[in-house]
Amino acid sequence: MVVVNYLYRPLLPLLVEAVAPGGMLLYDTFAVGNEAFGRPSNPDFLLRPGELPAAVAGELSVLDYFHGRVERPNPAIRQKICGRRG
Repeated sequence: MVVVNYLYRPLLPLLVEAVAPGGMLLYDTFAVGNEAFGRPSNPDFLLRPGELPAAVAGELSVLDYFHGRVERPNPAIRQKICGRRG
């Protein structure tokens, strides 16, 4: 499952639950601090530090995680995770 540039917190637990055995979740969206670069700037649409690992804890094994500044395609603060259901 791949989710990019989207955050609707009530849906996050359902997405994690929907990952099939052996399946993976790749999630990549904006995080707190992105307001310095423009939109989105509403905290409702910005992940808090550690929010993705917390969302998958106990459900998926985290294979990779990133939270920080990216330069491409535009400067932004992003949070990314790759998790697999064992």
